[in-house]
Order: sequence, then C-alpha cells, then structure tokens
Amino acid sequence: MTLTTNTPGATPPYTADTWPIAAAMLAFGSNDSKGGPIQDADPAEWAKQLRLVRRMGFTEVDPTDTWVRIADLAPERLTDFSAVLADAGLTIPAISTSRRSVMDPEHGAEYLDYSHRLLDAAAQLEIPLVSFGFFQPFTPAQAKALWFWLEEGWQDDESAEARALAASRIRELAEHAAGNGQQITLEMYEDTYVGTCDSAVAFLQEVDHPACGLNPDIGNFIRLHRPLEPVLEMFEKVLPYANYWHVKNYARDEDPASGTVSTFPLPMEFGLINYRTVIGRALELGFSGAFLCEHYGSDSLGVIARNRTYIRGVLDTLLD
Repeated sequence: MTLTTNTPGATPPYTADTWPIAAAMLAFGSNDSKGGPIQDADPAEWAKQLRLVRRMGFTEVDPTDTWVRIADLAPERLTDFSAVLADAGLTIPAISTSRRSVMDPEHGAEYLDYSHRLLDAAAQLEIPLVSFGFFQPFTPAQAKALWFWLEEGWQDDESAEARALAASRIRELAEHAAGNGQQITLEMYEDTYVGTCDSAVAFLQEVDHPACGLNPDIGNFIRLHRPLEPVLEMFEKVLPYANYWHVKNYARDEDPASGTVSTFPLPMEFGLINYRTVIGRALELGFSGAFLCEHYGSDSLGVIARNRTYIRGVLDTLLD
C-alpha cells in the first residue's frame, strides 16, 4: 500500500471565496442556554448556537465532539441535527474528535468503537473527513491552569508493542473511512505518536493507508514552553501529508539568558506563525483540504471570524 501525499502544483479545487473555512464549536462548551447538556438539548438549542455562527459570517462548521457527539445521536436525532444545519445554512467539511484516544488505557476499545460509529454518522451527514487524535483528558493540574498547555499532560506509550497497536487501530479506521468514501486525519499534538513533525510522518508511514493524512496543527506546539524547531522547517515536513488543517496562532517570546518562554493566543495574522507564507507553501504542495479556525480565551468566536476573513484575504492574493 502506498502512502498518499498531496500533488505539488495541482490546481486548487476552490476559489478564495469558496474554500471551506469552518468554525470550531469549542467556544460554546457543552451546555445549552439553560445549563443542561447540549448533547441532549432540544434541536432549537442547537439551532440557536449554529445561527450565531452563521451570523458571524461562517458557512461551514466543525461540530467537534466536545459540543455535540453526532456518533451518539439516535437516528431521529441525527436527522434533526441535519435539518438544523440546513436551516442555518451551514455545511460540515470535516468533523473533529477531542480527547477520545483509541489508545486510552481505560477506554481505548470503547473509543475505537465510538470512532467507527462517528465515521458512519459522518457518512450519513455527507461529511467527507474525520479528524482523530491521541491526546487524552486533562489532568487535574491542566484543568486548574489558566492555560492548560502550561501543565504536563498525557504521554503516549512509545514501546514498540503499543505503537504497533496504535498504528493498527488507526489503519482500521482509515480502512473503514475508505469504504465510506471518506478520509481521516491525525491531529498533531505534543507527547503523542504524532507529537513532533518527524514522529508524525513516521507514524503515518507505519499506518500506511492512503485514506489517512495529517492535520498540521503546529499551533499546538508553539504554545508550549519547550524548545521549538524553526516553524517553517516544521511545516515543510508535514504539509505534503496535510488533508485538514486546524489553524490558530500564539505570541511566543523566549529569553535565552534565563530560558524563560512566554506564550499566549492571538489572531492568526499577529502570532509567531506566518500563515501567509505557510498557506502559500501548502498550496504549492497541493493542499486542498478545509481549514478549521480555533482560538482560546477572549472573544474566541469573534477572533475565529476575524481569522476566517484573514484566510480568505490570503487566499485571494495567492490564487489565480
């Protein structure tokens, strides 16, 4: 089986105005307006939050399963969800999972089954791609921190046996996705099997399935108070395999005398990553996936709307 990469020089399938740029539903948390779980809410509650996303100018959304777990909706509720999306004028170019790793030491088998259900629910909603990750629930220290990335989180077991099992489970999901006419992607995240650019490419080669690509969320790395590879070198390693892209940015300051690092979230155009440059490079390498705008802190919905406008402006200067 041959690992699929993007085709350099390929003609983009979209214009700057039509390229899918989705809003993350992270800003809404997991509760409805009455304080109950949004998962179990009346469809009118889903509609209320989705209409706000539409009024912010988005035409695409990634529900993310920290908001509504479509894999756990009964058939009639999934139909309701589809109707609410259509009524709001929103489509889903991809859907992301969060902290439901198939290698969770207690719930790995359960989350693998969940992941299969998610692929099928996504197929029913005509969602062409699902993003999976190995990052796991917050530790108590992460849950208390101002920014969760300031505390150490989960670290994947790097033994040969565990790594082989992880690759096997992702290959199983990729095979399922391919049978549905879908793709999957792996979100890059520290201390996991895709926790550096080199390890992400190596793991993708171990999975060795053309329906599996990478989600080059380098923002997850630059926010860490750790040594950092040059940003452009990181992207050069992973962009050839990118099929979905979570985008966000952070300020980063390093004091070489003390070793102190400081980071905090910023709109895309102001942070360390020069997205004009890396989006341009992605297009040269044949990237044709959707973008997902994320942001932590402040008016996150307002910031991601600003980021969407920024991306469209960048694309407008780069596309013929």
